[in-house]
Amino acid sequence: MKKAFDISDLGLLCFYLGVKVRQDTTGITLHQTHYAKRILELSGMIGCNSAHAPMEEKIKLSRESMAEEVDPTHFQRLIRSLRYLVHTRLDIAFAVGYMSRFMERPTMVHL
Repeated sequence: MKKAFDISDLGLLCFYLGVKVRQDTTGITLHQTHYAKRILELSGMIGCNSAHAPMEEKIKLSRESMAEEVDPTHFQRLIRSLRYLVHTRLDIAFAVGYMSRFMERPTMVHL
């Protein structure tokens, strides 16, 4: 390829589409720490306590919730951001998929 095209070697990949890539002898590690912090800022949860589980066990939410409605655009933006974060955080995949069901008419319970 180098003979046919003008190519330069940029070295090991370190950052790609918002994902920090670390390569060493033990393997490849992907991080989205900065992106996760931006999501916390967007949601107003930067000072909240962390949790071991991303969602309550056996939680039952309904589309017909009578709670106060929230801005659907803001809720959809959060869900889309979390769906991108799932690429490196598989532990939140189920919770994000479950909450995606309520993007049409989200309420405070869903948020």
